[in-house]
Amino acid sequence: MKLNGAQILIRTLIEQGVTDVFGYPGGQVINIYDALYEYKDEINHILTAHEQGASHAADGYSRATGKVGVCIATSGPGATNLVTGIATAMLDSIPMVAITGNVPCSLIGKDSFQEIDITGVTLPITKHNFFVSKIEDLADTIRKAFSIAKSGRPGPVLVDIPKDVQVGKYEYEPQPVVEKIPLPKVKESLIDKAVELIAEAKRPYIYVGGGAAGLGMGDDIVKFAEKIGAVIGCSFMGLSSVPQDNERFLGMQGMHGHYASSMSQNEADLILAVGVRFSDRATGNVSKFAKTSKIIQLDPDSAEVNKNVRVDLGLVGDVEDSFKRIAAKCEASEKPAWLARVNELKNQEKQFEEEIAAAAKAPLTPKQVFETINALKPARTVIATDVGQHQMWAAQYAHFDGPRRIVSSGGLGTMGFGLGAAMGAYVATKDPVVLITGDGSFGMNLNELATAVTYKIPVVIVLLNNGVLGMVRQWQTLFFGKRYSNTILTRKTDFVALAKAFGADGYKAETQVEFKKAFEAALASGKVSVIDVTIDKDEMVLPMLPPGGAIADIITKV
Repeated sequence: MKLNGAQILIRTLIEQGVTDVFGYPGGQVINIYDALYEYKDEINHILTAHEQGASHAADGYSRATGKVGVCIATSGPGATNLVTGIATAMLDSIPMVAITGNVPCSLIGKDSFQEIDITGVTLPITKHNFFVSKIEDLADTIRKAFSIAKSGRPGPVLVDIPKDVQVGKYEYEPQPVVEKIPLPKVKESLIDKAVELIAEAKRPYIYVGGGAAGLGMGDDIVKFAEKIGAVIGCSFMGLSSVPQDNERFLGMQGMHGHYASSMSQNEADLILAVGVRFSDRATGNVSKFAKTSKIIQLDPDSAEVNKNVRVDLGLVGDVEDSFKRIAAKCEASEKPAWLARVNELKNQEKQFEEEIAAAAKAPLTPKQVFETINALKPARTVIATDVGQHQMWAAQYAHFDGPRRIVSSGGLGTMGFGLGAAMGAYVATKDPVVLITGDGSFGMNLNELATAVTYKIPVVIVLLNNGVLGMVRQWQTLFFGKRYSNTILTRKTDFVALAKAFGADGYKAETQVEFKKAFEAALASGKVSVIDVTIDKDEMVLPMLPPGGAIADIITKV
């Protein structure tokens, strides 16, 4: 059947299983929005308050489900407003397709109104991008975009569609949903080498990253750890992949990771890294990282092997397949001495946490907030976060109800990410969503409250309000002689009144009793809710690696 380009675009999205898109209309996507109107019974569009909110919503949609998230923006400022969201998805390997309109091909390169070379702008922050100059290429280009976004190491793809391509007509033939491009299988000789290194290990540590979390490998990892006597730690992106109540799981390691997890990794003689990239936040001083350990790295992306940390064995290809083959070949082995040492580290961590709690000055601490959330949140709750101290407290204290129950910006560390992403997660799953944010991060994209209220997306927003830009201020306290340059917020924002102005419910909490009451009321209301929680501006995220420090230099108290 013959359709115009805009109709072909929407029909192809529907063909590829897309049911929800996020976006904002404009001059160069009017035809696309006309097609969305035509097919509104088959594809749902959520109008965000800003294009950045749309890109974060598409990202959150993907993180919560593994599906490809989709966002749409017009040319010029609409397209550039997607950039931060695209970069956020790129750094965390999130499959997303961003669709932009552009001026007609005849006006490209002439500085036309709202013209921008968005493919040039986004070249470094996309897995691939396309400029569609001919309508006959449009449907197949969209299909390629989906294939690239979800294959191998996932990531965002941008498709820029000029106005004349949207208007022109061409024959549309439906096609099946594109499948992931299969990853190569690792050679058997390399699998055997991995098995040999694991057999020699006395202190094995399985290090789980976002790649493993995205593949849902948690059960296999736990079984393998039990088989070989290993303990398990994770990067920030690996959170929620392994059940937190498993005795072998030590939690996040690295700059603000759990003491026992970081120290166990530091003392291990073998690190089996599964879908993790050894970022600087995880390693600290690379020259001192894991000096007593041999490292096996499983990753689909050859560029990540030996990029940040030199490894003894890199297995590039199908991570899940490689892991299962290694696990099948390894002999069962108990490591009582290693587990005993790890238990000593756990006890030390517990002591540090008790000391931090005893030193608290405020009537309500972040740990108490998360204890209340953990106790009251419904099953399968998605916990979304912005970026800052509150994000690290969530990583340390929040309990996640299984894979894909955390939605947070890891690699780029995008303040303002949380509310858009929380909305996307709810649209995707219809599961309860709690957003953990701070007064600094929330101020960046709080306009998306209008979207959440309009579409009845019942996000419960827990705003940890310390009146400062907490993470930067923490560094200023510890390493810059308490010279608080532009990190003390003197804003007069009344967040309860603000919430009500947007049509949401607002609550104020200064004690644990008040927070419990507010959180219960917010959950029961089924409405968008903002809980303004007062915490101490001097509360710090500990443990912490000092700048340029190694795991052995970890700070546990001030």
